Amino acid sequence: MTQTAPQRRALAERLQAAGVLTTAAWRAAVEAVPRELFLNPGVFLPAEGGLWRSVTALGTDPAEWAEIAYSDQSLATQLDGHLTADQTGEPVRGTPTSSSTTPVTVVGMIEHLDVDDGHTVLEIGTGTGYSTALMCHRLGEDNVTTIEVDQQVAARADAALEEAGFSTWTVTGDGLLGHPRRAPYDRVIATCAVRRIPYTWVRQTRPGGIILATVGSWAYGTGLAKVTVNEAGSAEGRIIGRSSFMHARAQAAVPLAGDLSARTAYADTEREAKVPPTLLDDWMPAFLAQLAAPRAQFVKAASADGTLSLYLFDADRESFAAFTEGASGWTVRQGGPVSLWDDVEAALTAWQDAGQPDISAIRVHITERAHTYWIGGQRITTPSGEKWIGEKPVLRWEHPIR
Repeated sequence: MTQTAPQRRALAERLQAAGVLTTAAWRAAVEAVPRELFLNPGVFLPAEGGLWRSVTALGTDPAEWAEIAYSDQSLATQLDGHLTADQTGEPVRGTPTSSSTTPVTVVGMIEHLDVDDGHTVLEIGTGTGYSTALMCHRLGEDNVTTIEVDQQVAARADAALEEAGFSTWTVTGDGLLGHPRRAPYDRVIATCAVRRIPYTWVRQTRPGGIILATVGSWAYGTGLAKVTVNEAGSAEGRIIGRSSFMHARAQAAVPLAGDLSARTAYADTEREAKVPPTLLDDWMPAFLAQLAAPRAQFVKAASADGTLSLYLFDADRESFAAFTEGASGWTVRQGGPVSLWDDVEAALTAWQDAGQPDISAIRVHITERAHTYWIGGQRITTPSGEKWIGEKPVLRWEHPIR
């Protein structure tokens, strides 16, 4: 075992001071599990010019390596689906595809699981295995099942877990399908973002069990959903706060390529925008936009003269909204079978009229047929269907599962 007990205790102190580490059992796990074991063979740190600098455990002074391992930041451990820090000595470009998420996020999430002794947990997205180890320490290795889609990432995590003393159930496969062999679980936690919570996870959670996952399709504007499964086989809960994770590999958005002017050449309508598209730079409006237009991408593009253009695209439905800023405000041109900005604008306007409630005001209900999100109002399910008690919701979206 590594000699980093002081750093682990210091990390626990910081997490407790931040208000995310609140129970003695999870504090014991943080103080016991060496994060550095789960960073082998190394990490990528941001460098100038948008590059990544590789730092390996074997080539770094132990004190410096411990400082990196217990820093309050996410640490990229893989780029572009294959590159690890030991494979390059020069600064490189790339997109992180696996990382050790910042401890404040990891510990905050597992505290929200509300686990009790003896609970079984399914973890979607093993990653480095650090969060897996924390749960193994808290619940026992036989009560934790973890699944990772990347075979190399899974192998490194499994080796690190063994070195840390945990022979848990590690599975290589598609986490969106869960792992029915060991179901039902008391808790399901996803350490990757998903567009929606798969109903397969609901099926694999026992009644009264909790599912915790980051939902949303953009790289930001995502929310941490916490839902409880009921006897009827549906799940209900709310968005409990902001959250940001890499998306599940199968759901990661593919950047739009090609001539954007060609995509926006044929507009059906042109008008003044009632709210500025720059509002989508803010977290809550971005989340609402994804509910109103779940398949859309918000794209920013700079021309040769530095002019910034803003777009919404739904490539599957060949629809777009293109924005131009003028002296009197923003103009929006829309084309295709879906008026994307009309839907998003209506949601943002209703949200503003309701006093701009926080993301934690959003409720969610999941069935095998649809996901429903709403703000305001109290919903109950009757034999004849959905019923609202008192005032109707300020906003409501139903996303059928096709």
